[in-house]
Amino acid sequence: MTAQELLVAYAQGKRNFSGAQLSGAQLSGAQLSGADLSVADLSRAHLEGADLSGVNLEGANLCEANLSGANLSDAFLSDAFLRRADLGRTNLNGANLSAANLGGASLKEANLSGANLEEADLEEADLEGTVGFKGF
Repeated sequence: MTAQELLVAYAQGKRNFSGAQLSGAQLSGAQLSGADLSVADLSRAHLEGADLSGVNLEGANLCEANLSGANLSDAFLSDAFLRRADLGRTNLNGANLSAANLGGASLKEANLSGANLEEADLEEADLEGTVGFKGF
């Protein structure tokens, strides 16, 4: 599936994209709220400024993805792979990041208010200027 095919299908009302292969996809600014992208491959994808609120990304591969400035409020990212992802200035308010791998990820100035980070791997993650992060 290409990024364009995903956007067309979403515009037509489709929401289930579980397992989609979108490595390196250009989805900056995309409106995908409420979509199911569980176990999708979004490694190295460009999702800057995208609306991903309420999205299911359980077990998704987002390694090295650019999510800077994206809205991931109330998103489900449990068991997601976000190693070395750019989550700077991302809204993760109320997101479920339990058991997510955020090793080496940049979370600079991200909003983590109400986010569930239980058992998340934050080794070498950059948490400078985050809002709502209370530590472990």
